[in-house]
Amino acid sequence: MTLVDRYAVFGHPIKHSKSPRIHRLFAEQTGQTLEYSAQEVPAEQFQSSVAAFFAEGGKGLNCTVPLKELAWNYADSKTERAQFSKAVNTLALQADGSILGDNTDGIGLVTDLLNNHAIPLLGMRILILGAGGASRGIIGPIIEQSPQTLVIANRTADKASQLADEFHRQGPITGYGYETLENKQFDLILNATSASLSGQLPPLPAGLLASGGNCYDLAYGNEPTAFVRWGLENHAAKSLDGLGMLVEQAAEAFFIWRGVRPKTQPVIELLNSERQS
Repeated sequence: MTLVDRYAVFGHPIKHSKSPRIHRLFAEQTGQTLEYSAQEVPAEQFQSSVAAFFAEGGKGLNCTVPLKELAWNYADSKTERAQFSKAVNTLALQADGSILGDNTDGIGLVTDLLNNHAIPLLGMRILILGAGGASRGIIGPIIEQSPQTLVIANRTADKASQLADEFHRQGPITGYGYETLENKQFDLILNATSASLSGQLPPLPAGLLASGGNCYDLAYGNEPTAFVRWGLENHAAKSLDGLGMLVEQAAEAFFIWRGVRPKTQPVIELLNSERQS
C-alpha cells in the first residue's frame, strides 16, 4: 500500500479557507498525488498539533492567523525571508527530519502585483496600512523591488516606527501614525489591516492616492472589501483584493514542498469566476 503525502493548513478560524481547494487544483494540474486538509488549531494547541502532524507522517504545513509567529518559533531552521519577517506561513519536513520555516506571503503579493496586474513597484511611493504580522511578511520582498519610498502607517505610531527600524538596512522605509499622512501622496496603497473585512477603515485623508495610483487589500472576500471600495471611490486605476496573493503564496509553498511550480492564472480565474457567479 502506497502512503499518500499529507499536507494541511492550520488556523483559527479556518473553515472558510480556500487553501485545500487551491492545492488540490495544483496537484491535478501538475500530476501530483497528495492530500491537503484544513484543521482548526487554536494557538494554545499549536505546538502539540504540529508535532503530532509530522510524527504521523505529514510532509508540510501552512499556518495562518494567529499562528505565524508560533510557526516561526517552531521551525528548526528558517529561510532568509522568514528570518526578516519573524513570521512563518510554510513549514516543510526536510530529509534529515528537521523542519524548515519559510514565509511565502511577500513573494505571493509581489508576484500578483507584477505578473498578474502589471503594477510596477520600482521607483514607486508605497504606503502600507498596519504594522502587524501581515505587514511584517511583505516588507522585505517589496523593498527588494526598489521602491522610491516605503511608508508604514499605524494607529500606534511607535509600533510603525519600530517595524520600520527593523528593516531600515534593506532600503528606504519609515513608519508613523495615521495623522501624519495629511498632505502626502502615494502611488500604491496596501491595506495590511483586517479592518476592512468588518467594514472599517483607517482614517485616510483625501488626496492620499496619487493620480493613476493603485490600491490593494491583502484581505479578500466574495464581495469587495471596504478598502477596495475606498480605492474605487478615490479613483484608483486598479483597486484589488488579495485573492491573487493567496493563490501565488500557495504556489510558492507547493514549489517548496513538491519541487514543481504550478500555473496560477487558471486557478485565479476559476476562483474569481466562482465568487462572481
